Amino acid sequence: MKIVDGVRLAPYTSLGLGGEARHLAHCTSEEEILEALGWGRSRGLPVHVLGGGSNTVFDDAGYDGLVLRVELLGVRVEESNGGALVSAAAGEDWDALVRRCIEADLSGVECMSGIPGQVGATPMQNVGAYGQEVCDTIVEVRAIERDSGEGRTFANGECGFGYRTSRFKAGDRDRYIITRVTYRLPKSRRPEIRYPELQRRLEAEGVDVGSLPAGAPASTAVREAVLDLRRGKAMLLESGPDSRSAGSFYLNPVLTGEQLAEVRERWRERGGSAAEIPVYPAGGGRHKVAAAWLVERSGFARGTRRSGAAISERHALALVNRGGTSSELLALAGEVAGAVRETFGVRLEPEPVYVPPHGGPCGGSAEESG
Repeated sequence: MKIVDGVRLAPYTSLGLGGEARHLAHCTSEEEILEALGWGRSRGLPVHVLGGGSNTVFDDAGYDGLVLRVELLGVRVEESNGGALVSAAAGEDWDALVRRCIEADLSGVECMSGIPGQVGATPMQNVGAYGQEVCDTIVEVRAIERDSGEGRTFANGECGFGYRTSRFKAGDRDRYIITRVTYRLPKSRRPEIRYPELQRRLEAEGVDVGSLPAGAPASTAVREAVLDLRRGKAMLLESGPDSRSAGSFYLNPVLTGEQLAEVRERWRERGGSAAEIPVYPAGGGRHKVAAAWLVERSGFARGTRRSGAAISERHALALVNRGGTSSELLALAGEVAGAVRETFGVRLEPEPVYVPPHGGPCGGSAEESG
């Protein structure tokens, strides 16, 4: 196990923000994770677990403890019942795994192309995009309990998956460190397009997935369309200055019928039409409302800037670092959320984890992406 003192945290995050960690441990095996946990415990240090850093906001003051970086690697593919079991270590790059699966003629994750971060973070918030979620493919999750050091394997049904959540984000938050995830993916299957925006993009590009050979050709076409969509929203790390973000900063709120009725009434009072509000079924009589729409109708246009923080020019949900500080970004995030609450009576839940200098993460979700 390698422990380095006084490490700048900004380069380890997609936002490029944060001060120094007192200590940072590079862990490439389960044994090194256990060693790092014991090392921190023996010194009475708080320990923060970091994956790819694509959904983390470290404080400007840094972290006065041990940052444990999960760097476990390795992928195993085992043919199984017309498909394959793909077992990937937590430190593997998620998008690289998606590409590898498609090249192996496997489908079921192509719509989640381009999501930054690591494999180990995908079960935490049940990562999903354009009509797919990892809960639809995950077979089991391997993890280490932080306090006891014991290994445990969770079957899909034990993970408590929901919309952008799981037991690892909710009831058992900070209890486990995920070390490996196994997915079951069908072979030579044609992707099912469930998301209208993706279908429109495919049509605009003249791509008929139904006419393409099943498996890699069809999945590759879907992957390319998804990457184009994400690139257009500056949701790829390659997308220039707007990519210095944590992706979508807020979850789409899921509302009861009564809450949705209040949103519609408030919008009508402002001269709008209820039909304008983007609403999608969320199951159980609940409704998902597009957070980006709420943000823009609450007075925050794309490109809005506050000091060194801004809303992306291309997507209202992405808050970006324009050479500023964590405090500036968090202040803008609070201003946006406050305006949405005042305008629509809706509380926006942040996706990124804010890590204070002297303790564990506060608010937001586990890393999406690591």
